[in-house]
Amino acid sequence: MRQTIILECVETGERLYLTSKNKRNTPERLELKKYSPKLRRKAIFRETK
Repeated sequence: MRQTIILECVETGERLYLTSKNKRNTPERLELKKYSPKLRRKAIFRETK
């Protein structure tokens, strides 16, 4: 069962990206490198609760 999650930047705290993940396969928090317009570079975005 896939659930939609919000990704939040670790450095700036901005919430920009929506994605989905399978809770059964990846129960831990998701971390992806995405582009941050504030920093104007790629940064780590972590799943919020």
